[in-house]
Amino acid sequence: MKMRVSAVQYHLHTISSFEEFAAQVEHYVKVAQEFEADFVLFPELFTTQLMSIGDESGKPLSIEALPSFTEAYRNLFQGLAQQTGMHLIGGTHITAEGDKLFNTAFLFYPDGRIGEQKKLHITPTEVKEWGMGAGDSLQVFDTDKGRIAILVCYDVEFPEIVRMARARGADVLFAPSCTDDRHGFHRVRYTCHARTIENQIYVVTTGTVGALPTVDFMRANFGQAAVITPNDVPFPPKGILVEGEINGDMVVTADLDLSLLAVVRERGSVTTWRDRRTDLYTDWS
Repeated sequence: MKMRVSAVQYHLHTISSFEEFAAQVEHYVKVAQEFEADFVLFPELFTTQLMSIGDESGKPLSIEALPSFTEAYRNLFQGLAQQTGMHLIGGTHITAEGDKLFNTAFLFYPDGRIGEQKKLHITPTEVKEWGMGAGDSLQVFDTDKGRIAILVCYDVEFPEIVRMARARGADVLFAPSCTDDRHGFHRVRYTCHARTIENQIYVVTTGTVGALPTVDFMRANFGQAAVITPNDVPFPPKGILVEGEINGDMVVTADLDLSLLAVVRERGSVTTWRDRRTDLYTDWS
């Protein structure tokens, strides 16, 4: 089974309406469609761009205002997924349940279905500045191209949760992120590489680029998309199928051959998944 994936380095800039946001999203989706992608990944927190629209007094919207866009956001991505026949992973959007906010990733299927994965591990900034809540369950999604999981930014820094996703059959992990400097970016990037080696899976990741000068905590972004493989023959020596230009406004695309994962798990130079010492530590399967 093969899967073509595109990852969007989404350029954040000030906008004045939801329609502007929708037009930018549609542009990236159409770029991926021209490359005949099966999956398109948007970054974490890219809908914070909507906060730059501002209120009647010209002040930027608060994080608490973002859930009011949820219906329009879902309709936009659901419609584009159905029109293009692609699976769209709509980055993350801030949702509300009662008085609690959640950083929620969405998977939009071509047939109109919508899957959700709340961010499980919440960063200190998300807790202190935004009062964000944590999800309490891992979802694994079946698609006609294979089984996938979506873990958001900080989540990928915790090896246990990726072990669980792999044990449940996920071969491809999508990791939308949003980081504001090199330190944060490399934390996510290096751990994405570690997860491919530990679990012999593919990881597709991307981040926001550009800036929202009026929106607190979104003024700086440092991002780069990448499609990452295990470090073994027959994959590239550095474990990178493709990567974007750092902080560039672009879409990158690569083909994933899922059959190669079975090959390296069975007879690779190392067989890290098979060689786990489950007599010494937890067997997540």
